[in-house]
Amino acid sequence: METIKLNINLSVNQLVEAVKQLSPKDRLKINDAIWSDNVEIPVEHQEIVLDRMAKAKANPKRLLDWDEVSKNL
Repeated sequence: METIKLNINLSVNQLVEAVKQLSPKDRLKINDAIWSDNVEIPVEHQEIVLDRMAKAKANPKRLLDWDEVSKNL
């Protein structure tokens, strides 16, 4: 098994560039490792999202169009 030991500071962009230099097989391994974690979303966060979805469904006029909003940024 191939191992890599790093003890350096990298920016996110530098890390991305380093990963791009890996073989497709190793890039897939990294992708699988990142996305295979079972991240639990706290119940409080789930409730916030469900509440916002219910409000949007009950009153769709309260929603803003992203294209229009982004023009004002």
